[in-house]
Amino acid sequence: MASDESVPPGAVQLSLLQGFPAKTRPSGPPLAAHLPVARVLVETPLPHLDRPFDYSVPAELDGAAQAGVRVKVSFNGQDLSGFIIERTEESDAGHTLVPLQKVVSPVVVLTPAVRDLVSAVAARYAGTVSDVLRVAVPPRMARLEKDFRSVPAAEPASPEPPADAGALTGPDVPDGIGADWAGYRNGPAFVRHLRHGGSPRAVFNPLQGFGPAAWPHLLATAVAAVRASGRGAVVVVPDYRDLDQLEKALLAVLPADDIARLTSDDGPTPRYRNFLRLLAGSARVAIGTRSAAFAPVRDLGLVACWDDGDDLHIEQRAPYAHARDVLLLRADQEGTACLMAGHSRSTELQRLVEAGWAMPVEADRAFARRTVPRVLNTADSFEQERDPLALVARLPGAAWRAAKDGLERGPVLVQVARAGYAPSLVCETCREPARCQACQGPLALAGATGSSAVPQCRWCSTPAPEWQCAHCAGHKLRKGATGVLRTAEELGRAFPGKTVITSSGGNIKAGVGSAKALVVATVGAEPVAEGGYAAALLLDGDSLLRRENLRAGEDTVRRWFNAAALVRPASDGGLVVITATESVAVGALLRWDPAGYARRELELRMELQLPPAVRIASVTGPRAAVVHFSGTVEKELAAAGVTLRTAGPAPLVLTGPAAAGGAQGAGEDARTLLFFAYGQAATVTRVLRAAKAAAAAKRTTEPVQVRLDGVDVL
Repeated sequence: MASDESVPPGAVQLSLLQGFPAKTRPSGPPLAAHLPVARVLVETPLPHLDRPFDYSVPAELDGAAQAGVRVKVSFNGQDLSGFIIERTEESDAGHTLVPLQKVVSPVVVLTPAVRDLVSAVAARYAGTVSDVLRVAVPPRMARLEKDFRSVPAAEPASPEPPADAGALTGPDVPDGIGADWAGYRNGPAFVRHLRHGGSPRAVFNPLQGFGPAAWPHLLATAVAAVRASGRGAVVVVPDYRDLDQLEKALLAVLPADDIARLTSDDGPTPRYRNFLRLLAGSARVAIGTRSAAFAPVRDLGLVACWDDGDDLHIEQRAPYAHARDVLLLRADQEGTACLMAGHSRSTELQRLVEAGWAMPVEADRAFARRTVPRVLNTADSFEQERDPLALVARLPGAAWRAAKDGLERGPVLVQVARAGYAPSLVCETCREPARCQACQGPLALAGATGSSAVPQCRWCSTPAPEWQCAHCAGHKLRKGATGVLRTAEELGRAFPGKTVITSSGGNIKAGVGSAKALVVATVGAEPVAEGGYAAALLLDGDSLLRRENLRAGEDTVRRWFNAAALVRPASDGGLVVITATESVAVGALLRWDPAGYARRELELRMELQLPPAVRIASVTGPRAAVVHFSGTVEKELAAAGVTLRTAGPAPLVLTGPAAAGGAQGAGEDARTLLFFAYGQAATVTRVLRAAKAAAAAKRTTEPVQVRLDGVDVL
C-alpha cells in the first residue's frame, strides 16, 4: 500500500548526491553568471551510474538549460542524453566540470512532480531512475515543438483542498452530475467530494460493461466532477479497446480539447503532441495505457485505474512497474483523489480497503438484482439430475438451451480459454500431454483449422510423424483441448443458419452489433455488444482454475465477471451459464460477490504470508550469481536488523518458445524468492538497489534480474 512506504519528494535525488568531497565552482570556458552548475541525470541502464552528475553550464546555454529539459553530455568518452535535474551555484564533485554539449530542446518535459514520481517508482521497484524515465517521457518529435511554447512547470498540488474549494470552476458539465452513481453505496458522496475540491479514495465495482450505465460513463462522471473543481485527472486503462470506450464517454461530458490520449498504439507523433498539450495546460485530462500514469497533468486532482488485475498494466521492461502502484504512489505524493475500479476486485485493492486507505463503493443488493444477469452453474445438483453427463460434456444441455433461447432475442457470447483450433494433443491411451522429442514443447495440429495430418511442436515447429508416448509407449493421439476456432466450427454446425463471429489472437473485435449471432471469444477478447448480450456461455472454467499459478482463481473470477457484465439484466432475460465444477470462485459469480471473494483470498494469503499480504522480490539468473547476490543482500539486511524469509534457489524451468532455443546454460538458471513485510520494504529495496549497483560496478559475477512483486513468479 502506498502509505506504508511513501517516499518524500526529492528524497531519492538528495540521497544520490551525498558522498562527494569538497565543493568547487566550475572553471574553463565562459560560464553562466548565475547557477553555473547543472545536475544531469544521464540516461544509462547501468545501476551504478544511477545518480545525477554535475556539468558546467556555458554562458551561451544559460537561457535554455533549465531544470527538466533534455541535454547532450559527454560521459566517459561517449555522447549521451540526459535531463537537467536542477541548477546550483557550486558542485560537490571536487574536480573541474565538463561543460554541457548542447540543450536538445528548451521544452521542459520533466516536471518536478513527475521527476519525484519517477524517483519514487524506481525506489519501490529497486530499479534505476533512467529506466523509469524511458517510460514516463515519450520520445521527442522535434517538428511538433516548433509551435509549442514552453510554460513554466506547475508545482505539485497541495495535499489539502483549497479553503474555498466550492468556488472552484472548471469546464461546463451537465447538471445532475453523479446521478448515475446513485445505486452504489458511497458513490454519490464520492462524486460530491470530487466536485467540491476534495481528495477521496475509493475502490469501485460497477455492474455493467455496456449501455449508458457502463463503467466508461461512470468514470467519465468522476472525471467531469473533478474538472468542475478546476483540477485535472489521469485515467489508465489496459488496452486500446477500453481507451476508445472511455474517450467516447468523456466526449459526452467534456470538450474535446480538454482530453489527451497517451498510448503507443496511436504512434509517436500523436502521443508526443498530446504530451505537449498536457505540459502546456491546454489539456487537463490524460487518458491512456500504462505509461499515461506519468502524464504531466497540471493541478492534478484525480488518478484512476480501470481493471487493475489485467496484466497489461505491468510494464514489460525493467523495473516492471505496475500502473496501479504508480498511481497509488502519485496519489499519496501529490495528495490527489484516487479511484480504482473494476467489475471484480483484486486482492491488492482489498488490502487497501481493509487497511482503511480507500473506501469501498459497491452496489446495493436490490440494485444489483435489478442490474445483473441470472447466473446458472451446470455442475449444481439440480442440473446434474436433469443432465447426468453435464460434468463431462463441454457444452451441457443447459448451456445449449441457453444459447438456443438467447439467439431468439439477440447475440450470444461464448467464452473459451484457448485460441487456435486444437491447441494441444494428448496420448489416447494414458491422456498425458504429447511432448516434442526435441524440446519437450507441446504438440499440436498445424493449420488454421487443424487440418494437418502430422502433428508438430508449437515451440520449435519440429514435425512428429512417428511420435511415441514417453509414459505408456502409445502411438495414437487425440485432441486434448478445443480452441476458439474449433468451438466456432462446432457451434456453427449445432446452430445452422446462424452467424458465428470469432474474436481472438490478432483478430480481436472491439464491438459487435445487436444482430442475432454467436460471438466466440477467448478470455479477455470479448467484444461489447450493442444493447448487451442475451446470454453468455463461460466454457473451460476448470482449465482456467487449474493453472499452476497463485492467482489462477483470482484471475479467472476477474475474467468471468468481465464477461458476465456484458450480458443484459435478468429482468430482460439475461442469462450466464458457467460450466465449471462447484468451487469458491464459481460461488462468487453465482452470488455476484467480487468483494467477498477478494476478502477470502486475502485472508488466505495473510495466513500463508503470501503476496499481497507481504511483498516479494525474485532474483533470477545463473545459480552461482543468484546465490552470491542473495547472500550479500541477506548479510546487509541482517546488519540492519531485517530478517528475510527466503525460498530457493530453485531450478528455473523455462516454458514457451524460449525453452526451444536450446540456449547454453539454460538448465543452470535458478531463482530465489525473498519475502518481506511492507514495513521493511524501504530498507529492503534500498539494499537491493545498492547490491545491484555494486555487482554492476565490480563485474565479479554474472548479472541477475531483480524483480519486485511479479505476479507470475508464484
